[in-house]
Amino acid sequence: MWPARLSGKQRQGQLWEQRALAYLQRQGLRLMDTNYRCRGGEIDLILRDGEALVFVEVRQRASRSHGGAAASITPAKVARMVRAAQTYLLRCSPVPPCRFDVVAIDGDRLDWLRNAIEL
Repeated sequence: MWPARLSGKQRQGQLWEQRALAYLQRQGLRLMDTNYRCRGGEIDLILRDGEALVFVEVRQRASRSHGGAAASITPAKVARMVRAAQTYLLRCSPVPPCRFDVVAIDGDRLDWLRNAIEL
């Protein structure tokens, strides 16, 4: 099921992304793409929420003892997400309304943070 080139950490990351995706789909969002990569950036999940295109970063931490999953998103990570989103949007005509969400998983707790990254 998993490509041999994935490390244990990468496989675990994919499991967290699958958990986040299942949660978002239960909330009515529709999957457009997963693990979108381009030169200089990457987005975990791309979904539709009505007319809006939603770029989602999934972060997981064992606990909130060091700020938690959401706090682990650095300005450099935001810049990489924005670059990837800009590249993805080149294929959209017209460009839909967009937002950046975060699914933060701390231990067993999952929080969906809409518009977590504002530009």
